[in-house]
Amino acid sequence: MKRLLVLGACITQLYATSYAQKPTFPENKEKMQWFADAKLGIFIHWGIYSVKGIDESWSFHNKKIAYPDYMQQLKGFTASNYDPQAWADLIKASGARYAVMTTKHHDGVALWNTSFGKLDVVKSTPAKKDVLTPLYAALRKDSIKCGAYFSLIDWSYKDYPQFLKDSSRYDIKAQPARWQRFLDYYEGQMKEVMTKFNPDLWWFDGDWEHSAQEWEAPKMRNMLTTHNPNTIINGRLQGYGDYDTPEQNFPVTRPHAKWWELCMTVNDNWGWQPQDTNWKTPFEVISIFVDAVSNGGNLLLDIGPKADGTIPAEQVTVLQELGAWNQRNGEGIFNTIGGIPQGHFYGPTTLSKDSTTLYLFLPGKTSGQVVIKGLDNKITSISTLGTGTPLSHKIVGKISWSPVPGLVYIQVPENVQDKYVTVLKVKLDKPVKLYRGKGGYLTNDNE
Repeated sequence: MKRLLVLGACITQLYATSYAQKPTFPENKEKMQWFADAKLGIFIHWGIYSVKGIDESWSFHNKKIAYPDYMQQLKGFTASNYDPQAWADLIKASGARYAVMTTKHHDGVALWNTSFGKLDVVKSTPAKKDVLTPLYAALRKDSIKCGAYFSLIDWSYKDYPQFLKDSSRYDIKAQPARWQRFLDYYEGQMKEVMTKFNPDLWWFDGDWEHSAQEWEAPKMRNMLTTHNPNTIINGRLQGYGDYDTPEQNFPVTRPHAKWWELCMTVNDNWGWQPQDTNWKTPFEVISIFVDAVSNGGNLLLDIGPKADGTIPAEQVTVLQELGAWNQRNGEGIFNTIGGIPQGHFYGPTTLSKDSTTLYLFLPGKTSGQVVIKGLDNKITSISTLGTGTPLSHKIVGKISWSPVPGLVYIQVPENVQDKYVTVLKVKLDKPVKLYRGKGGYLTNDNE
């Protein structure tokens, strides 16, 4: 997943272009509802790259390590302490509603027993077991939706054209038979994942190396949705996905896509790397999470287990703290919709689905009062989630002859504030109505 800066810029543009040109799929709205309600998913990057703790696939592609040295890691992937039910229970405890597991990264190493070649953890590593089947079973036992990360790219396969960043094996226009052999291989592996695990969600990666036509994207989408009409697909199938997937960097403005998900690491890398100790704090993760949800999106938070299957303590702590916060404040997160436009409140917001309850998120400790501008509703009550403490408010600046609402000031005592992000529940007399005008003398521009 890690990219060179120049390549990353090109990919970002390519994703934006492909998503803007994507076909529309009439079945999306109903089947996307669980995703829209879920808000939080956990990404898991686990593979042979965790043996040496190096960049997944990109380390050999970018020539930071020789390909044979990278593949030597097959000998060290043991999964000796792997406990899939403990993983699933930790994910459930975080509050996540879905999890996305790497089934195969760009290095081509499958985490199940594939019938297509010998490059999998069952036949080629000391683990000698399919690690996906028990994890998906454990996740479903915990009522967590199951996602499958699947790399379209396979830099190890002899009939895949691209290999290292400055070399390739062949030109597909000159050798179409080789490309067809790869297509048969990649479609075959995709069918295996489809039939063995029946993912609720497909998380593709690597589509930038070829066009939708070359990937046979319409055919692949049709195959997956025919098998499972409710499966959903991320935005990395050259325009044939259901939702957008910004990566690592938080969008400054709300994405145009109806459904979107920010995928982000707990530190700076996707897989386990021992030298990377730049862990995000629980506060940082929670504040990013509420910002995504406020803007109508989800957060897909990544963890990277070690080669033996243990999850680093720092990652466990973040998930546990995130889960405890969700226990206190989840009413303002799950099954909500994106909040009111920026400018009405200086912070993230969400709304109940009927828009009669407004949730305000106050990151960190707040001193004294917070304010809502342009709220053209009567407030019936205000309280804090977690404690249920009722709060007082007053209206300032309301002029009797003007349609412009006054400012709502809410007093937030320090003793009711959450240690990470405080959530205020503002109940309204009717669906939220906002004054969007410019104010002024005898104004009537309530747009």
